[in-house]
Amino acid sequence: MTATNPAASPATPAVRLCGISKRFGAVQANRDVTFAVAASTVHGLVGENGAGKSTLMAILYGYYQADAGHIEMAGHEVAIANSQQAIALGIGMVHQHFMLVETLSCLDNVMLGAEPGFFLSRAKRQVKAQLETLMAETGLHVSLEAKVSDLPVGELQRLEILKALYRGARLLILDEPTAVLTPQETQQLFETLRRLKARGTTIILITHKLKEVMALCDEVTVMRAGQVVHHCAISETSEEGLAEAMVGRKVNLGRVAGEAPVGESLRLHAQGVSLRSAQGVNLLSEVEVRLHAGEIVGVAGVSGNGQSELLEVLAGMAAPTAGRLRLGDADFSAEAWLDPSRARDLKLAHVPEDRQVCGMVMSFPAWETAALGYHDQAQYRAAPLGLGMRQSHLREQTAQMMERFDVRPRNALLGSSKFSGGNQQKLILAREIAQAPLVLLVGQPTRGVDIGAIEFIHGQLRALRDAGCAVLLVSSELDEILALADRVIVMNGGRITGELNIEQCDEKTLGLLMAAQAPGKQETVGVSEQ
Repeated sequence: MTATNPAASPATPAVRLCGISKRFGAVQANRDVTFAVAASTVHGLVGENGAGKSTLMAILYGYYQADAGHIEMAGHEVAIANSQQAIALGIGMVHQHFMLVETLSCLDNVMLGAEPGFFLSRAKRQVKAQLETLMAETGLHVSLEAKVSDLPVGELQRLEILKALYRGARLLILDEPTAVLTPQETQQLFETLRRLKARGTTIILITHKLKEVMALCDEVTVMRAGQVVHHCAISETSEEGLAEAMVGRKVNLGRVAGEAPVGESLRLHAQGVSLRSAQGVNLLSEVEVRLHAGEIVGVAGVSGNGQSELLEVLAGMAAPTAGRLRLGDADFSAEAWLDPSRARDLKLAHVPEDRQVCGMVMSFPAWETAALGYHDQAQYRAAPLGLGMRQSHLREQTAQMMERFDVRPRNALLGSSKFSGGNQQKLILAREIAQAPLVLLVGQPTRGVDIGAIEFIHGQLRALRDAGCAVLLVSSELDEILALADRVIVMNGGRITGELNIEQCDEKTLGLLMAAQAPGKQETVGVSEQ
């Protein structure tokens, strides 16, 4: 294919996908998909996990070839056999999981595979000058000389977009771009995308966050079961309408009446928990957490203020610098802290924030992921010597978990990496809930998860609480905390700045506490007595 640079007239779509179909074995990922994206607009692409959104965009970016249909850019049919040809056509894609080399600098990452000349030092000066101009025009400022591994996630997001623009992207595909961003970073990203749109860039936004679709997009396309089921201007729809189109029924993500009463049994009590990094930075300072049977306690705060470290310490993944912990009838000190194996013995389950790094081995089949951490239990060991695993039993149990938790596709032999993020999350949640825990620690339970799966996961957490489990929920989504929690702890700078019953909570109050300010005052809030 010869690289082209088609220019669209105002009435010509920037890209049009016509009758796209794609099958993977027995799975029909896309079925006769047709929709167009107007030039210089932000177009939302939404649907449940497994609806076919990512497959469709992978075809547009040249990762996959369609079984049927074709692609038009600026009114001209194009063939895109690989990502290099997509880039040559002005298509850029920023993936949910960043495609960066952590040991290289930002400048080196941008240049990698797109070096402008043979002499490296001269090429670096040339690229750096171009990037500085591009950063000034777009507001996508990054530290070009900094190593990628040293940067916060918001800056990595900007780097990925900058890398695509440097390669000439005029059509930018963003896959769940705010899944790991703080609210402040999300607002910064939105401002950048609006500036890019004003410069003539066309943006396709894949997201599960319907508030973001309503706030940012001009038009939206909804997919379900591999097909387009709805397409309209944003002015013609609502969050509720989009949710119903995605799932095929009305969805409730708010609070549910008839919350279960909190029990008297204190399941977990952490006192004076402090954690200092190897560099001497205080990550947690004198944190106290109480979890009672039959309650969900939400932990709110801007990412990076100690919530992740608190979850790791309570799960036994990290030992604190100081503090004590009582879990059931067992006591632990900083010198002899809980470990994950002992935690499982004491019926503490943990759904980690990063499901792919801490929750599964991506190369394992689903049935092994479904037993991970519990594989030494007698029920899973092969008789008569207890050596090896009862694979047929595990596969049968995994199939039952998949059915109960609506994990798609229902294939216990499929590799864990082959499932969408939402279905990976449901599989991990199924594994932990299957152990009937007395305490559940769950981090970001619905990050990157679709509307229908969010409703389902919320229902499972409520059911677990109603059965007497004590749940600690860490979430960056205030809506999620307000929908689920019976009590809310707010963190800032590794400290608890407020603790409120849910009746006292709203977004404004929690937002002030997240900034370490009392509602209506300019001072830190003490923790309420429980």
